[in-house]
Amino acid sequence: DGHMAFVRSPDGISVELLQKDGSLPAQEPWASMENTGEW
Repeated sequence: DGHMAFVRSPDGISVELLQKDGSLPAQEPWASMENTGEW
């Protein structure tokens, strides 16, 4: 949503990244990507 992202390292550690000062507009190629993976 331009405000947060979740990533998982190869060893299974999940990290949440938060954008400072509000959301950014969606940009390509991320705007067209599907959600993949499992949590």
